[in-house]
Amino acid sequence: MKKFWALFFWFWPLVALYVCLIAPSRGWWFPSAPLSTLGHQIDGLFYLILIIVTVTFVGTQAALGYALWKGATKGSSQKAWFSHGSHKLEIIWTIVPAFVLVFISLTQLDVLADIRVLSKFPDSVQNSPVAEVMARQFEWRIRYPKPGTKLMNEPQPGDLYFVNEVHVPAAVPTMINLRTQDVQHAFFVPRLRVKQDAVPGLIIPVWFEIEKAGEYELLCAELCGWGHYKMKARIIADSQKGVDEYLTRLEVEQNEDGVADGESSAE
Repeated sequence: MKKFWALFFWFWPLVALYVCLIAPSRGWWFPSAPLSTLGHQIDGLFYLILIIVTVTFVGTQAALGYALWKGATKGSSQKAWFSHGSHKLEIIWTIVPAFVLVFISLTQLDVLADIRVLSKFPDSVQNSPVAEVMARQFEWRIRYPKPGTKLMNEPQPGDLYFVNEVHVPAAVPTMINLRTQDVQHAFFVPRLRVKQDAVPGLIIPVWFEIEKAGEYELLCAELCGWGHYKMKARIIADSQKGVDEYLTRLEVEQNEDGVADGESSAE
Protein backbone atom coordinates (compact mmCIF):
# COMPACT_ATOMS: atom_id res chain seq x y z
CA MET A 1 0.00 0.00 0.00
CA LYS A 2 2.90 2.37 0.70
CA LYS A 3 4.23 1.85 -2.82
CA PHE A 4 0.75 2.59 -4.19
CA TRP A 5 0.83 6.13 -2.77
CA ALA A 6 4.26 6.75 -4.23
CA LEU A 7 3.02 5.67 -7.66
CA PHE A 8 -0.16 7.71 -7.14
CA PHE A 9 1.82 10.94 -6.69
CA TRP A 10 3.96 10.10 -9.73
CA PHE A 11 0.92 9.39 -11.90
CA TRP A 12 -0.74 12.81 -11.66
CA PRO A 13 2.24 14.85 -12.86
CA LEU A 14 2.29 12.69 -15.97
CA VAL A 15 -1.43 13.33 -16.52
CA ALA A 16 -0.92 17.07 -16.01
CA LEU A 17 1.97 17.13 -18.47
CA TYR A 18 -0.07 15.25 -21.08
CA VAL A 19 -3.03 17.60 -20.68
CA CYS A 20 -0.80 20.66 -21.04
CA LEU A 21 0.69 19.27 -24.24
CA ILE A 22 -2.62 18.52 -25.96
CA ALA A 23 -4.63 21.49 -24.62
CA PRO A 24 -3.60 24.11 -27.25
CA SER A 25 -4.53 21.92 -30.22
CA ARG A 26 -7.92 21.14 -28.69
CA GLY A 27 -8.77 24.76 -27.81
CA TRP A 28 -9.03 24.16 -24.07
CA TRP A 29 -7.16 27.29 -22.99
CA PHE A 30 -8.74 29.96 -25.18
CA PRO A 31 -11.90 30.30 -27.32
CA SER A 32 -9.75 30.88 -30.41
CA ALA A 33 -6.33 31.99 -31.53
CA PRO A 34 -5.59 35.61 -30.56
CA LEU A 35 -7.16 37.95 -33.11
CA SER A 36 -5.48 41.16 -32.03
CA THR A 37 -1.85 42.26 -31.97
CA LEU A 38 -1.75 42.53 -28.18
CA GLY A 39 -3.42 39.13 -27.91
CA HIS A 40 -0.29 37.39 -29.17
CA GLN A 41 1.77 38.99 -26.41
CA ILE A 42 -0.78 38.06 -23.75
CA ASP A 43 -0.88 34.45 -24.96
CA GLY A 44 2.91 34.38 -24.86
CA LEU A 45 2.87 35.43 -21.20
CA PHE A 46 0.19 32.84 -20.46
CA TYR A 47 2.23 29.99 -21.91
CA LEU A 48 5.41 31.20 -20.20
CA ILE A 49 3.69 31.10 -16.80
CA LEU A 50 2.05 27.78 -17.70
CA ILE A 51 5.46 26.24 -18.42
CA ILE A 52 6.88 27.53 -15.13
CA VAL A 53 3.90 26.25 -13.14
CA THR A 54 3.95 22.89 -14.93
CA VAL A 55 7.66 22.35 -14.29
CA THR A 56 7.16 23.30 -10.63
CA PHE A 57 4.18 20.99 -10.22
CA VAL A 58 5.88 18.04 -11.90
CA GLY A 59 9.08 18.60 -9.90
CA THR A 60 7.38 18.84 -6.50
CA GLN A 61 5.14 15.84 -7.19
CA ALA A 62 8.10 13.79 -8.40
CA ALA A 63 10.03 14.70 -5.23
CA LEU A 64 7.03 13.77 -3.09
CA GLY A 65 6.66 10.45 -4.88
CA TYR A 66 10.39 9.78 -4.46
CA ALA A 67 10.21 10.47 -0.72
CA LEU A 68 7.22 8.14 -0.36
CA TRP A 69 8.92 5.44 -2.43
CA LYS A 70 12.07 5.63 -0.35
CA GLY A 71 9.99 5.38 2.81
CA ALA A 72 8.08 2.41 1.45
CA THR A 73 11.16 0.45 0.33
CA LYS A 74 13.76 1.22 3.00
CA GLY A 75 14.70 -1.54 5.37
CA SER A 76 13.72 -1.41 9.02
CA SER A 77 17.38 -0.99 10.00
CA GLN A 78 17.88 2.13 7.86
CA LYS A 79 17.70 5.44 9.61
CA ALA A 80 15.50 8.23 8.30
CA TRP A 81 17.07 11.46 7.08
CA PHE A 82 15.66 14.55 8.79
CA SER A 83 15.92 17.86 6.93
CA HIS A 84 13.88 20.03 9.30
CA GLY A 85 15.82 23.13 10.27
CA SER A 86 18.19 22.95 7.29
CA HIS A 87 19.27 26.51 6.52
CA LYS A 88 20.56 25.45 3.11
CA LEU A 89 17.16 24.13 2.03
CA GLU A 90 15.39 27.18 3.45
CA ILE A 91 17.65 29.46 1.41
CA ILE A 92 17.15 27.42 -1.78
CA TRP A 93 13.36 27.37 -1.69
CA THR A 94 13.24 31.06 -0.81
CA ILE A 95 15.68 32.30 -3.44
CA VAL A 96 14.41 30.16 -6.32
CA PRO A 97 10.72 31.23 -6.09
CA ALA A 98 11.81 34.86 -5.58
CA PHE A 99 13.95 34.67 -8.73
CA VAL A 100 11.05 33.17 -10.70
CA LEU A 101 8.61 35.87 -9.54
CA VAL A 102 11.05 38.67 -10.38
CA PHE A 103 11.64 37.11 -13.80
CA ILE A 104 7.88 36.99 -14.51
CA SER A 105 7.45 40.58 -13.28
CA LEU A 106 10.20 41.93 -15.52
CA THR A 107 8.98 39.90 -18.50
CA GLN A 108 5.45 41.29 -18.37
CA LEU A 109 6.38 44.96 -17.82
CA ASP A 110 6.58 45.85 -21.53
CA VAL A 111 3.30 44.09 -22.33
CA LEU A 112 1.55 45.79 -19.42
CA ALA A 113 2.88 49.19 -20.53
CA ASP A 114 1.68 48.59 -24.11
CA ILE A 115 -1.81 47.82 -22.79
CA ARG A 116 -2.21 50.36 -19.98
CA VAL A 117 0.12 53.34 -20.52
CA LEU A 118 -1.36 55.96 -22.85
CA SER A 119 2.06 57.23 -23.99
CA LYS A 120 2.83 53.70 -25.23
CA PHE A 121 -0.29 53.55 -27.39
CA PRO A 122 0.25 53.89 -31.16
CA ASP A 123 0.59 57.57 -32.11
CA SER A 124 -2.36 57.32 -34.49
CA VAL A 125 -4.85 56.58 -31.70
CA GLN A 126 -3.61 58.53 -28.69
CA ASN A 127 -5.85 61.54 -29.32
CA SER A 128 -8.39 59.96 -31.66
CA PRO A 129 -10.87 57.67 -29.91
CA VAL A 130 -13.44 56.36 -32.37
CA ALA A 131 -16.22 55.92 -29.81
CA GLU A 132 -17.19 56.10 -26.17
CA VAL A 133 -18.43 52.86 -24.62
CA MET A 134 -20.62 53.60 -21.60
CA ALA A 135 -21.36 50.58 -19.40
CA ARG A 136 -24.52 50.71 -17.35
CA GLN A 137 -26.94 48.28 -15.76
CA PHE A 138 -27.42 46.31 -17.94
CA GLU A 139 -26.25 47.31 -21.42
CA TRP A 140 -23.45 48.98 -23.35
CA ARG A 141 -24.32 52.41 -24.73
CA ILE A 142 -22.11 53.51 -27.62
CA ARG A 143 -21.53 57.18 -28.51
CA TYR A 144 -19.83 58.14 -31.78
CA PRO A 145 -18.81 61.66 -32.77
CA LYS A 146 -20.71 63.30 -35.59
CA PRO A 147 -19.02 62.26 -38.86
CA GLY A 148 -16.19 64.66 -39.60
CA THR A 149 -15.67 65.67 -35.96
CA LYS A 150 -13.65 64.37 -33.01
CA LEU A 151 -15.08 62.60 -30.00
CA MET A 152 -15.29 64.85 -26.94
CA ASN A 153 -15.44 63.70 -23.32
CA GLU A 154 -18.92 65.18 -22.93
CA PRO A 155 -21.85 64.60 -25.32
CA GLN A 156 -22.07 67.09 -28.16
CA PRO A 157 -24.90 68.09 -30.51
CA GLY A 158 -24.86 65.70 -33.44
CA ASP A 159 -23.26 62.78 -31.58
CA LEU A 160 -24.56 59.38 -32.67
CA TYR A 161 -25.80 56.68 -30.29
CA PHE A 162 -26.40 52.96 -30.42
CA VAL A 163 -26.71 50.13 -27.92
CA ASN A 164 -24.75 46.87 -27.65
CA GLU A 165 -22.97 47.16 -30.99
CA VAL A 166 -19.58 48.79 -31.60
CA HIS A 167 -18.34 49.36 -35.16
CA VAL A 168 -14.57 49.81 -35.55
CA PRO A 169 -12.12 49.55 -38.44
CA ALA A 170 -10.18 46.32 -38.84
CA ALA A 171 -6.42 45.93 -39.30
CA VAL A 172 -5.61 49.37 -37.85
CA PRO A 173 -5.00 50.48 -34.24
CA THR A 174 -8.27 51.65 -32.66
CA MET A 175 -9.01 53.34 -29.33
CA ILE A 176 -12.26 53.70 -27.42
CA ASN A 177 -13.02 55.63 -24.23
CA LEU A 178 -14.47 53.35 -21.57
CA ARG A 179 -16.81 54.73 -18.89
CA THR A 180 -19.51 53.52 -16.54
CA GLN A 181 -22.72 55.27 -15.60
CA ASP A 182 -23.31 53.41 -12.33
CA VAL A 183 -21.35 50.53 -10.79
CA GLN A 184 -18.07 48.91 -11.80
CA HIS A 185 -18.23 46.86 -14.98
CA ALA A 186 -15.54 45.16 -17.10
CA PHE A 187 -15.09 45.45 -20.87
CA PHE A 188 -14.09 41.94 -21.97
CA VAL A 189 -13.59 40.65 -25.52
CA PRO A 190 -12.22 37.08 -25.13
CA ARG A 191 -11.11 36.51 -28.73
CA LEU A 192 -9.15 39.78 -28.71
CA ARG A 193 -7.73 39.17 -25.20
CA VAL A 194 -8.99 42.65 -24.22
CA LYS A 195 -10.16 43.15 -20.64
CA GLN A 196 -10.47 46.45 -18.79
CA ASP A 197 -12.53 47.45 -15.76
CA ALA A 198 -14.87 50.42 -16.17
CA VAL A 199 -14.55 52.44 -12.97
CA PRO A 200 -17.09 55.07 -11.86
CA GLY A 201 -15.81 58.60 -12.37
CA LEU A 202 -12.99 57.63 -14.76
CA ILE A 203 -12.56 57.82 -18.53
CA ILE A 204 -10.27 54.92 -19.40
CA PRO A 205 -8.68 54.66 -22.87
CA VAL A 206 -8.61 51.15 -24.32
CA TRP A 207 -6.84 50.33 -27.56
CA PHE A 208 -6.67 47.24 -29.74
CA GLU A 209 -5.95 46.26 -33.32
CA ILE A 210 -8.30 43.63 -34.69
CA GLU A 211 -6.44 41.59 -37.27
CA LYS A 212 -9.36 40.72 -39.52
CA ALA A 213 -12.92 41.81 -40.15
CA GLY A 214 -15.68 39.99 -38.31
CA GLU A 215 -17.92 39.98 -35.24
CA TYR A 216 -16.49 39.62 -31.74
CA GLU A 217 -18.45 38.98 -28.57
CA LEU A 218 -18.27 41.72 -25.92
CA LEU A 219 -19.09 40.72 -22.34
CA CYS A 220 -19.13 42.24 -18.88
CA ALA A 221 -16.62 40.38 -16.70
CA GLU A 222 -17.56 42.07 -13.42
CA LEU A 223 -20.52 40.94 -11.30
CA CYS A 224 -22.52 44.16 -11.61
CA GLY A 225 -26.00 43.22 -10.38
CA TRP A 226 -28.94 40.94 -11.02
CA GLY A 227 -28.88 41.55 -14.80
CA HIS A 228 -25.14 40.98 -15.21
CA TYR A 229 -25.80 37.97 -17.46
CA LYS A 230 -27.62 40.21 -19.97
CA MET A 231 -24.66 42.51 -20.68
CA LYS A 232 -23.78 40.97 -24.02
CA ALA A 233 -22.84 43.01 -27.04
CA ARG A 234 -20.70 42.67 -30.14
CA ILE A 235 -17.81 44.45 -31.77
CA ILE A 236 -18.05 44.56 -35.55
CA ALA A 237 -14.74 45.07 -37.31
CA ASP A 238 -15.02 46.28 -40.90
CA SER A 239 -13.08 48.29 -43.45
CA GLN A 240 -12.82 52.03 -42.81
CA LYS A 241 -15.22 52.56 -45.71
CA GLY A 242 -17.70 50.14 -44.13
CA VAL A 243 -17.50 51.95 -40.79
CA ASP A 244 -18.03 55.34 -42.46
CA GLU A 245 -21.06 54.01 -44.32
CA TYR A 246 -22.49 52.62 -41.09
CA LEU A 247 -22.09 55.97 -39.30
CA THR A 248 -23.75 57.76 -42.23
CA ARG A 249 -26.75 55.41 -42.04
CA LEU A 250 -26.88 55.81 -38.27
CA GLU A 251 -26.91 59.60 -38.63
CA VAL A 252 -29.78 59.45 -41.10
CA GLU A 253 -31.78 57.09 -38.88
CA GLN A 254 -31.13 59.16 -35.77
CA ASN A 255 -32.22 62.41 -37.43
CA GLU A 256 -35.30 60.88 -39.01
CA ASP A 257 -38.36 62.76 -37.70
CA GLY A 258 -40.99 60.60 -39.37
CA VAL A 259 -42.20 63.39 -41.65
CA ALA A 260 -41.84 62.92 -45.38
CA ASP A 261 -40.16 65.67 -47.38
CA GLY A 262 -43.35 66.35 -49.34
CA GLU A 263 -45.41 66.77 -46.19
CA SER A 264 -42.88 69.18 -44.70
CA SER A 265 -42.82 71.44 -47.79
CA ALA A 266 -46.64 71.40 -48.05
CA GLU A 267 -46.94 72.80 -44.58
